[in-house]
Amino acid sequence: MKRASGILLPVSSLPSAYGIGCFSREAYDFVDWLAAAGQSYWQILPLGPTGFGDSPYQSFSNFAGNPYYIDLEALIEDGLLTEEECNRVDFGSDPHSVDYGKLYENRWKLLKIAYQRSGIAVDPDFREFCRKQDWWLEDYALFMTVKACFHGASWDCWAEDIRLRWGYSIDYYRNTYAEEMEFYRYIQYLFDVQWKKLKAYANDKGIQIIGDLPIYVAFDSADAWAHPNLFQFDEQHKPTAVAGCPPDAFSATGQLWGNPLYCWEYHRNTGYDWWIRRMRACYERYDIVRMDHFRGFDEYYSIPAEDENAVGGHWEKGPGMELFHTLEQVLGERPVIAEDLGFMTPGVEKLVADSGYPNMKVLEFGFVPGVETGHLPHAYEKNCVVYTGTHDNETVEAWYEELGDREKSYVLAYLDKEKPGKNGISRDLIRLAMMSSADTCIIPLQDWLGLGRGARMNYPSTIGTNWKWRTDAAVFTKKLQKEIRSLTEFAFRAEPQSEDESVSTEETEAADESVSTKENETTTTKEMEAKISCNL
Repeated sequence: MKRASGILLPVSSLPSAYGIGCFSREAYDFVDWLAAAGQSYWQILPLGPTGFGDSPYQSFSNFAGNPYYIDLEALIEDGLLTEEECNRVDFGSDPHSVDYGKLYENRWKLLKIAYQRSGIAVDPDFREFCRKQDWWLEDYALFMTVKACFHGASWDCWAEDIRLRWGYSIDYYRNTYAEEMEFYRYIQYLFDVQWKKLKAYANDKGIQIIGDLPIYVAFDSADAWAHPNLFQFDEQHKPTAVAGCPPDAFSATGQLWGNPLYCWEYHRNTGYDWWIRRMRACYERYDIVRMDHFRGFDEYYSIPAEDENAVGGHWEKGPGMELFHTLEQVLGERPVIAEDLGFMTPGVEKLVADSGYPNMKVLEFGFVPGVETGHLPHAYEKNCVVYTGTHDNETVEAWYEELGDREKSYVLAYLDKEKPGKNGISRDLIRLAMMSSADTCIIPLQDWLGLGRGARMNYPSTIGTNWKWRTDAAVFTKKLQKEIRSLTEFAFRAEPQSEDESVSTEETEAADESVSTKENETTTTKEMEAKISCNL
């Protein structure tokens, strides 16, 4: 990867009408803003349909797209919905927080109306999409259709005949609910068309998309239901072991994730065919793939399925370099970021080195007095990606506020400062990351905005309060854009703008003043933080 930088912002966090960030004009505006700010990357979270706990890492399918990201305004323009129909729907009262319950209750209804008006069955592009994607789309459409018949219950609670995919039962649901299955195919077609259009626009602007690949699939997914041989399941298609991590200083009982574990012997015997399909699909959707929980490919933690916590688990060997050699032989060299966070063993370190993939450095993990963590710039090799924090961490401002006096002193000493800068500690750490030797630097938008705890995206091992944070259009000012561009160029992560491209100070201030007046935004950074974090 070239020396460059980007911003981490989930699609769901974008400003837009109708309850959640999506592939609307605001997404295109953000791409324009990124490009003008000298950025090369837009990192997002997984784009799959969210399941348990609204988590993008617990998706109903590895290959499907999230219906919530479909732009309703585009459907209005196509005459499939009316503005009045969309405006009548309650998507939630807080524009800075996603109300997943109301999205689930109401957005599907609008999509069903659009489908009924579409006449999509005779559309040649739709039929071609269904033909090309048949290898996963049919399983997903049937899975979602049957799931609706059982009022959303997990597939292990379905009747035995369809749970175990008996042939006559599969035929019954396909024939009886043919229209419902077509609806789910249509939704995936809309997602595919809209996302490819946005991605092409970003690529034309010089912005590459960094996507996120969860190592595991959700148990309640079309993948687990339709392909039990891929996983450590018994004859009744029930897990014999599940994923998690062992007890540590943060949790005396470890973490019980519950995802089914792969039957690596089966994958090896099939030439890793499913993984080849999975990665090929990823590179049709993203430019660069961040592989989550990379250490699981070296060793994975196996917990007996009947256990109530992770104490009784043990480590098993993963596929190692054999998987990555196979992928490279079939797909060629493709850009990957190895998420190697957490406890690193010599085996994991060797796997990362052998793969040649850039690994991750997180500044928030680096400041442990007296300990060489490897996460501070003096320890970096060029082939890495540095972050101030990730979607699983506090924002930099909240993280620093919670440090003890000794840790704060260490941070300031490392920065050679007596106190944080006038714009907060986040600006100091952003500069540290940008000026580091790491080839790639990714900064969460919340840190560029100097936001606090209310803007955190996820608290691991908790449910009910995560994945909700959203921003608004007022934060994407010309002033901030120019500041980002200036630091990016100074760190040699972007080519300097020509005089024709540059924005004058007068134009910058006038544009910001216009936005401020239009939006009635005269808040300070702290006031903006309070506004954005309200009701999260």
